Amino acid sequence: MLHTIDLLALAALHETSGAGGFGSGFLHPLTGADHALAMIAVGLWGAQLGKPAVALLPVAFPLAMTLGAFVGFSGVELGAVEICIALSAILLGLVVMLETRPPLWLALLLVAGFAIFHGYAHGTELPEGEDGLRYSIGFVLSTGLLHAVGITLGLVHRHAWGRKLMRGLGGGVCIAGCWFLWSALR
Repeated sequence: MLHTIDLLALAALHETSGAGGFGSGFLHPLTGADHALAMIAVGLWGAQLGKPAVALLPVAFPLAMTLGAFVGFSGVELGAVEICIALSAILLGLVVMLETRPPLWLALLLVAGFAIFHGYAHGTELPEGEDGLRYSIGFVLSTGLLHAVGITLGLVHRHAWGRKLMRGLGGGVCIAGCWFLWSALR
């Protein structure tokens, strides 16, 4: 029997789920399209760039995201978080679409910079007194899985048709990011 996913219910879960433990931490990146698409785009871009970026980008993102979550847990205020998350989808989609090949340090800086805002968003949703460690393990694990999805999709990059597909996927992420930005600004 086929099951359909109710995207509106997933969006509501992303907005309202309690962040008390592993499960809610795991679900947070998966139920927010803005998070999921940006994280998949990190894997796509790593696959395009090849070694060592294919391994380093998906490590840099969760490390920096954890730092951002700590900032969120501690109550420090960051401004324009949703805007920066939307911009991450726009720019990560754009670099995949254009097959951008910056120096590795710049790619790592871009990915880590955006990851801080994604982590901050996760961290601010942890209710006071709940277990931040289990929650963090959950969102780091699901982030890694989303990066793996991007890398797996990116394996087609070695074929001419695959490069076109990758550029199309990047364009789709970029367009979705524009929608996220428009939504954040209204």
